[in-house]
Amino acid sequence: MEKSKSPVYDVIAVPIEKVVANEYNPNVVAPPEMKLLELSIWEDGYTMPCVCYYREDDDRYELVDGYHRYLVMKTSERIYQRENGLLPVSIIRKDLSERMASTIRHNRARGTHSVELMSHIVTELTKSGMSDSWIMRNIGMDKDELLRLKQISGLAALFADRTFSLSEDWTEEEPED
Repeated sequence: MEKSKSPVYDVIAVPIEKVVANEYNPNVVAPPEMKLLELSIWEDGYTMPCVCYYREDDDRYELVDGYHRYLVMKTSERIYQRENGLLPVSIIRKDLSERMASTIRHNRARGTHSVELMSHIVTELTKSGMSDSWIMRNIGMDKDELLRLKQISGLAALFADRTFSLSEDWTEEEPED
């Protein structure tokens, strides 16, 4: 039996120009925390690699985790210079739905999320055929949160395969005159 090896053991230095952001990251970092992240990277260096998916078709590395660390190198001249424009990256090989779930798992452990972007991710995962149980299991969500995000998205298609009914104890009130 072959043992699996964690991607962190194969960190590579990638020119920042070859790294691109994904279109689905819902993590939000306020300006004071971005300044602190830049200071942290300046003082301590990059202590965690960014996680990317390698796109062979255009020879680019698409971020799965580490967008803000990437952004620091893109916006901080002193860090770009010190690092010679090279970003530490570990590679994962997963399809888009799995990468989206991976982004959420990485982010939920440490950050806050935009509700609008989270509902967009739920929409995309649902459209790509992922079941509610898959979404809940893979991005650490309970039924209520998933339902709220589907409701926020406003897409009836997200409920197309569900039957809804009123509870047994529900009664319609008589209109007041």
